[in-house]
Amino acid sequence: MEIVEEHLRDLLLRGLQADAAAYERFLKELGAHLRAFLRRRLSQYLGEVEDLVQETLLAIHNQRHTYRPDMPVTAWAHAIARYKLIDWLRSHRVKEALNDPLDDAGELFASSDEEAAEARRDLGRLLQTLPDRQRLPIVHVKLEGLSVVEAARLTGMSESAVKVGAHRGLKALAAKIRGMA
Repeated sequence: MEIVEEHLRDLLLRGLQADAAAYERFLKELGAHLRAFLRRRLSQYLGEVEDLVQETLLAIHNQRHTYRPDMPVTAWAHAIARYKLIDWLRSHRVKEALNDPLDDAGELFASSDEEAAEARRDLGRLLQTLPDRQRLPIVHVKLEGLSVVEAARLTGMSESAVKVGAHRGLKALAAKIRGMA
């Protein structure tokens, strides 16, 4: 890896001194390096890797003036690639949420008011079996939609206790539900 680092650094520095051939080789070789880096992180979306590589290379080109010669090239390039990846993941998550298929809408919504009321009663009974330190965070954060900060203030628990309580409570509920099936 050290050899690759030195080689890429040399190509970039020569490219920054107007050696167009060295800069072109730098971008080509860095592109192959970034492709592998992004493939490992987007294994379920391999079709998106090439677009992200190109976006990252463009960002690197536009930000080349920020490179410091005492800094490892790959660390600098990976930082830029991570920002591009995070942007893509955020936008992809939003798009996925907007495009959820409604084929299973019947499973998501109770088919009658009576079924919904019955489900609420069942959930209420299950929640009552949990201790307050688990039940209250679930009720306030997961069911009422309060923030962790708001739930902590309301219950007198610390923010981390609210998070832990909700997590442990959900695990306990899942175990109880599995035990019923």
